[in-house]
Amino acid sequence: MCGIAGFINVEHRPDEVEREAVLERMCRVIAHRGPDDQGTLIREQAALGMRRLSIIDLQRGHQPLSNEDGTIWIVFNGEIYNYRELQRDLEAGGHRFNTCSDTEAIVHAYEEYGAEAVEYLRGMFAFAIWDQQRRELFMARDRTGKKPLYYTVTQQGTFIFGSELKCLFEHPEFVRKIDVVALDAYLSFGYVPDPLTIFRDVHKLPPAHYLTLAPGEQPRVTQYWDFPFGKTSEPGPRREEDYLDELRALLDEAVRVRLVADVPLGAFLSGGIDSSTVVGLMARHMNQPVKTFSIGFQEDSYDELEYARLAAKHFRTDHHEFIVTPDICQLVDELVWHFDEPFADSSALPTYMVSKLAREHVTVALSGDGGDELFAGYERYVVDRRRKGFARLPRFIRRGLIQPVSRNLPHGALGRNYLSNVALDSVDRYIDSVSLITLLSKQALYSGDFLAQLDREYADNGAIFRNRPTESFRILAAQVRTDDPLDALLYLDSKTYLPGDILTKVDRMSMAVSLETRTPLLDHKLIEFVCGIPSSLKLNGEVTKSLFKRAVSELVPRELLERPKQGFGVPIQKWINQELREQIHGTLTGGRARGRGYFDSKHIELLLSEHERGRRDHSAQIWSLFMLELWHRKFIDAVPLPAGPLTGPQARAGEHHW
Repeated sequence: MCGIAGFINVEHRPDEVEREAVLERMCRVIAHRGPDDQGTLIREQAALGMRRLSIIDLQRGHQPLSNEDGTIWIVFNGEIYNYRELQRDLEAGGHRFNTCSDTEAIVHAYEEYGAEAVEYLRGMFAFAIWDQQRRELFMARDRTGKKPLYYTVTQQGTFIFGSELKCLFEHPEFVRKIDVVALDAYLSFGYVPDPLTIFRDVHKLPPAHYLTLAPGEQPRVTQYWDFPFGKTSEPGPRREEDYLDELRALLDEAVRVRLVADVPLGAFLSGGIDSSTVVGLMARHMNQPVKTFSIGFQEDSYDELEYARLAAKHFRTDHHEFIVTPDICQLVDELVWHFDEPFADSSALPTYMVSKLAREHVTVALSGDGGDELFAGYERYVVDRRRKGFARLPRFIRRGLIQPVSRNLPHGALGRNYLSNVALDSVDRYIDSVSLITLLSKQALYSGDFLAQLDREYADNGAIFRNRPTESFRILAAQVRTDDPLDALLYLDSKTYLPGDILTKVDRMSMAVSLETRTPLLDHKLIEFVCGIPSSLKLNGEVTKSLFKRAVSELVPRELLERPKQGFGVPIQKWINQELREQIHGTLTGGRARGRGYFDSKHIELLLSEHERGRRDHSAQIWSLFMLELWHRKFIDAVPLPAGPLTGPQARAGEHHW
């Protein structure tokens, strides 16, 4: 696991000493992602750098790494689990290897297959390849977005990329101009969805895409894979037992291939079905007890240690625990720095702590992430099914009668949000239900000037993710070509919430402590099989993960299979009213926050008052606003100007535009 960074000087080539200094800064700022080694390469237009966390071939896996004649160079972040098979096939075709690293397998695969090389890779990855003969940059990101990759083209024509946004900040041509479309999306969902970033003209390379930068051309982004809902070569539905047999085999293989490492390895264990399944399968393949790590809380309603201990005892693991106390709130500023963008998932706090605990014992940890999106595990799918009857009401009743009633009810009125939700069409209803701040709430929260700014911005845009957040998500959901509404929701979550929230959270918090995480439930071969399973076997009535529970019923203890689902949450409602009360009130009602012009200050005060009095639980909204303001202070207000430009006028890195 590593961090990568670099830039391509397309139209100009500054002094090499200056380029080396910039590349050094870009790598140094992500040293937490790779504390073991640093490597850089400056070759004609290209500057490539990386920080390495050594996992495989500890002695010879130094990067940047090249092919036999030094004409193709790579910097790589991730793990390729089928690299040994790839190496054998490529050697049979005449390629010569100098290392036993998975990185070199990618180089030779690119030599052999070109852009199609990504289709041969099984694992998690974000990499950049400089093809010196073609003067071409090739970048790719894994299928589900486990590993991040950011890029931009500056006004001077320089192409900059990195594993984290803070790499790009170190380049003197980078300008921080806030993208109000991304800001609006963040306030909807608590994260900035791919390919947007919080800065204008800066992009995330979307999952399952590659990018090519050729001489004289703009970057070309191409999709190479997608979640194959509705695409099957089967002549018809199979027997349930056939699905179960193949599912068990694929789960076992997905875990087994992720146990390759030359460093200590363990697993996160929450006591839920997903993590317990991963640990149980690890125990089958390891010749020593699995090292497991769990987080608990002083507040009983959030504490899952009882179930984690039960699983640890059942699988005879070497178990470790940490009890989270409210003083964890002191870490908020540090977490803001690691995310680079506004990020409102409060479970980042315990994710950081369990990663820190694990890093004291291992370098690699497996997790159960992805199981809810893959097997329909979220309770919101059940809620959506309960409300689907409203879709049968004529639209003129829902939009012409129910919706106006909800809008005319006063703020905080009982049933106002519910009526607004059920008046919507099916996918819109779901999008509204997963929004932290709904369109109805935004009308009261946003200032008149900010609403007008957004209206002008959206009027000028045509790309999918530069529409209003709900419209962008609606377009995505419509790409599923099946008649089953659950498939559309699973696809939507897999393309947005999974990479934008879940995988971003785990990547940043584990990399903050130099821990590699692996997610066997997101193995693409497993995904391709599960996407072809009828949704009725995933959500059976109101039973979530129905087929998955049956598949692991002889592996996971019955008490865990039958327990109520509990998300990886934190007692944020209590912390907002107690440990963080003074800081949050001062931050959100102070002059700096008001001066940004985004929000109606009286509505902010109303949210805080209602939450404190227990009249309404506004935890999600308050936390998202708090994180946004802390982000502004760290990345906009307190940013020094860069040391100096490579060419041209000084970039105004500290300027605030919106």
